[in-house]
Amino acid sequence: MPKKLLIIEDEHSIATLLSYNLVQAGYETIIANDGKQGYDLALSEKPDLIVLDLMLPSMDGVEVCKSLRQQKVNTPIIMLTAKGDEFDKVLGLELGADDYMTKPFSPREVVARIKAVLRRAETSPVIQQDGSTPYVFGKLQIFPDRFEVFLDEKQLEFTPKEFELLVYLAENKNRVLTRDQLLSAVWKYDFAGDTRIVDVHVSHLREKIEVNTRKPTYIKTIRGLGYKFEEPKSS
Repeated sequence: MPKKLLIIEDEHSIATLLSYNLVQAGYETIIANDGKQGYDLALSEKPDLIVLDLMLPSMDGVEVCKSLRQQKVNTPIIMLTAKGDEFDKVLGLELGADDYMTKPFSPREVVARIKAVLRRAETSPVIQQDGSTPYVFGKLQIFPDRFEVFLDEKQLEFTPKEFELLVYLAENKNRVLTRDQLLSAVWKYDFAGDTRIVDVHVSHLREKIEVNTRKPTYIKTIRGLGYKFEEPKSS
């Protein structure tokens, strides 16, 4: 069965071009011309991946992405943004998009990005443990095989990419990991040095697992190098 892709794009020429090239690459496509229609189709059609434009009528791409993640829809999302709009890229990633592309783009690049994201989705999370044995760090429990994290016995919610990053950091406890290493390991391919992606996700993780984000106890910044995951010291 071919993978089913949902294209949410209001510019007819772009949607048609995307659909044509993706069908040629062996995918099945569905097109939505506004955000609300795209959101409804994402829930009813259960696509394998969503290509989501940021600027849409009735419901913009940010709201579509946010609403899907709130509904626990973990379908990979590639967000389309205006060229050079750094704020849009970061915001999309913070809300749970798996990747972004800037307009204009080549059909070949789109197909390559989609293949990479689908490949990552099929192998996530990056670690599988036997049974229900979690990683335990103080009051933090991480269950890689169950996609669950608990802090002080309260379950936390993460996007797929946040969870994958947290598991990778935990697996490499006490090791200093550069931003480039994290990009390669978690995102699986080069983002052309856009290490802001790592910083955004680390910041989001800290907001969820740290008591004081200014003085983190789990994810430490190693100035000039990257990040290190540590077990909090007993008081």
